[in-house]
Amino acid sequence: MPDPFKSKLPDTGTTIFTVMSAMAREYGAINLSQGFPNFDVDQDLKDLVLEYVDSGFNQYAPLAGVPELLKVLSEKIAGLYGVRISAEDEITITAGATQAIFTAIAAVVHPGDEVILFDPSYDSYAPSVRAFGGVPVPIALHPPGFRIDWDEVMKAITRRTRMIIINSPHNPAGKVFRDEDIAALKGIADAHPLFLLSDEVYEHLVFDGLPHLSMLKYPELYARSFVVFSFGKTLHATGWKLGYCVAPPALTDEFRKIHQFNVFCVNRPIQHAIAAYFENPETYLSISAFYQEKRDHFARMMKESRFRMIPAEGSYFMLADYSEVSQKDDMAFTRELVREHGVATIPLTPFYAKPPSGQRIIRFCFAKTNNLLEEAAGILSHI
Repeated sequence: MPDPFKSKLPDTGTTIFTVMSAMAREYGAINLSQGFPNFDVDQDLKDLVLEYVDSGFNQYAPLAGVPELLKVLSEKIAGLYGVRISAEDEITITAGATQAIFTAIAAVVHPGDEVILFDPSYDSYAPSVRAFGGVPVPIALHPPGFRIDWDEVMKAITRRTRMIIINSPHNPAGKVFRDEDIAALKGIADAHPLFLLSDEVYEHLVFDGLPHLSMLKYPELYARSFVVFSFGKTLHATGWKLGYCVAPPALTDEFRKIHQFNVFCVNRPIQHAIAAYFENPETYLSISAFYQEKRDHFARMMKESRFRMIPAEGSYFMLADYSEVSQKDDMAFTRELVREHGVATIPLTPFYAKPPSGQRIIRFCFAKTNNLLEEAAGILSHI
C-alpha cells in the first residue's frame, strides 16, 4: 500500500505571515507584518455588496466571472495600458491572486520543468512549482537596489526552462520594473520558448510618478504571459480573496481547464459590486497617492530611529536594515521585536531559497492608519 504520509512539500511549514500575525495577537503587538490594511473598505462598496446580496445574486457565477465585471476590466485595461483584451476569452476571475498564480503554474509546468524566480520572492511561488514536479531556479537580488541581473538570467536558462516568474511592483523589496528590464525580457522572449508569469497585484501602488510597466503593454511579451492582479490590494479588502488572471486565449483555455476543477467560480455578489464600483476609475486611480502619503509619513517618523529605511518605489511594504540596532539574525530579531517591544514585522530570509549570510533586513507593512504607524515608529525609534 502506498505511504499516505509521503509529502509533496516535505520542507514546507506554516508561512511566516501566519506565524508573525499569530505572535502579534499573542503579545498584543502592533502588526506591521502581514500585508493587510487595518482600515475599512469604502462604505459605498460595502453598500453595493449588500445590494447585490439582497437582490438575489447568491448562486454560482459563470466559470470565467460575471460578464459585467469582465467588461469593466477589459475597459480598465484599455484605458491604462492601451491594449484591447477580450472580456470573454482573456480574463478569468479567481479566488485571489495566489490561486491565479497556482493555477497558471499548474496549467503549463510539467515534472522536470525549470522555473526561474527572483529571491526575495513571494512565498507561494516555489512551493507551487514543486507541487507540480517543477524545479524552482532562484536568482538572488541584492540590497539596496534589488535589481535583476539579466546576464545572470540568461546564463540560468536551459532547454528545460519553462517559465520565468516576475513581480513588479515587487513584494517584499518594493522595486518596480524599468525600461531596461522590459528590453531584457524581450531579448529573452526572442531567444527562448518559455512562458512568463507576471505578478502585478500592486499595479496601482506605484510612487513618485513612476509608470507601471505591465506585460499587457508589450504584445511580444503578453503573447506568452499569464498576468495576475488582485482586487484585495486595490480595495483594502484582502479577506474577500478576489483576483484575476489575464492571458491570451490559448493560455486562458489551459488556465480555465485547471480553474474549473479547482474553485470553478468565485464570490458572485462581490463580483457584481466591484463591477459597479469600478465604473468610476477614481476608485482605483486615487490609491497610489493615498499609499505614497503613508509611505512618506512612516519614513519621516522612522528618521529618528537607528533603522536604515530602503526606499520603496511601489507596493505597501518598506524594507529596513537593522544592523545598527542588533546583530541577531532576522528570525530572532523579529521575534524579539514582538515579545519585548510590541511591534510585529516580517524577516526577509523566508523569502529566499538560500538566505544571504549576514543580511540584517526586515519588512514593514505601511498599509495602516497614520496613528498606528506613528505609534510603531515611536517604539522603534527608542530601540
